[in-house]
Amino acid sequence: MTSHTTPAEAGAGPGGRRPSRRRLIRELLLVAGLFAVYKCGRMLSTGRTDEAFRNAARVWDAERTLHLPGEGPVQSLLLHSDALVHTANTYYAAVHFPATVLFLVWLYVRRPTHYLWTRRVLAVLTGAALVLHLAFPLAPPRMLGAAHLIDTGQVYGPTVYGAAPAADTMANQFAAMPSLHFGWALMLALGMIAATSSRWRFLWLLHPLVTLLVVVGTANHYWLDAIVATLLLGAALLLVPRPAVRSVVAARSVPGQRRPGPSTTAAGAPGPAGTVDAAAPAVNAGTAEVVGAVR
Repeated sequence: MTSHTTPAEAGAGPGGRRPSRRRLIRELLLVAGLFAVYKCGRMLSTGRTDEAFRNAARVWDAERTLHLPGEGPVQSLLLHSDALVHTANTYYAAVHFPATVLFLVWLYVRRPTHYLWTRRVLAVLTGAALVLHLAFPLAPPRMLGAAHLIDTGQVYGPTVYGAAPAADTMANQFAAMPSLHFGWALMLALGMIAATSSRWRFLWLLHPLVTLLVVVGTANHYWLDAIVATLLLGAALLLVPRPAVRSVVAARSVPGQRRPGPSTTAAGAPGPAGTVDAAAPAVNAGTAEVVGAVR
């Protein structure tokens, strides 16, 4: 997933220019509109409480059949410390959306080509998640008696959900599968790995890893919610073409920068064997400049 950007992309908007105010406003309205459609769409599946609990029992049984690790041990680790479980709840409530927004803003300003790719992938992922939320309402494990898990948000705080799921007008609590907390976090990590070249860029994978432990430990999601989110993200990455960014190999084959042979003079006429071409250093220097720029 590594990628080396060209000078036109680094620190500039599309076409090598700084993003215009009009384009920025358009992008903000587009992203906000997509998010609003998703939130409104999720609310369409409210009122299907009985179906959501039946599906929860099916998911719980499927996890046991597949011998997936239980959600309980992860929650037990969090419950060893009030501060730790409070931090996990805060991470769940406060990091998910702001981190994604900051990620998109950074890409828009510094890596516009990767921004377009990422925005499209997230749109496909979120659209697919909305369809699944509508088709398969699912009560989270904190509501399932068979799971014997604690609603850490309600008990320790903070929480983004109302105490009565059926009366919660701010969020649809029966839309657990897939986990967009995990899906967006994974795309954030993959996007940063693709858009940067630091040797430490793979540390971005810690974000989805921590998110996975948080969503499971706080009993907001099943393991299968994260697995399904990963599969949907993989499908989105296959559907949306990756940005075409020039590499070092491409720079070496730029048309019009062919290096003359050792037996060719600066004027292009054949020279004596072993003669050093005076034009070669200039060509080499130009090639080195292009190669260095794309590193």
